[in-house]
Amino acid sequence: MDSSLSIKEQIAAEICEEAILPSGSIDRATLAEKVFADSAKLDILNSIVHQAVRHDIQMWAKERPNAFIETAILYQSQLDRMVDCVWEVTAPRHIRVERVMLRSSLTSEQVLARMKSQESFVAAHTHPNVRMIENDGVKPVLPQILRLLTRY
Repeated sequence: MDSSLSIKEQIAAEICEEAILPSGSIDRATLAEKVFADSAKLDILNSIVHQAVRHDIQMWAKERPNAFIETAILYQSQLDRMVDCVWEVTAPRHIRVERVMLRSSLTSEQVLARMKSQESFVAAHTHPNVRMIENDGVKPVLPQILRLLTRY
């Protein structure tokens, strides 16, 4: 988003002019405030960004035999259609909320609102090749990842 003039122009035109600062940077707080309060605007933002991301990933992956894509919204972005396997990282809800609050200086209500908007989408299908990684702060994550890497 930050490096694409086209994306920033579309955000300003279709979502919120104030989200683009005079410097050309994206005011993420303003953008988040607008899209997480209006599901139609969130859909517009997702449409703008997901199309660009899919294109960039296609270009990037051509040069790499093995690549990993990280996303919180795999099915909504249609990135599931571009991958051979899904490694789903899970944690209990209260831990996820605490982690986001610490990382992003948000209130629990703000985090829960964002989570709700991401979870409101229910995929018509799930990827046929899903592996689970538990990130609960108790079970070590690295051995789980190493075990999965030995399979591929």
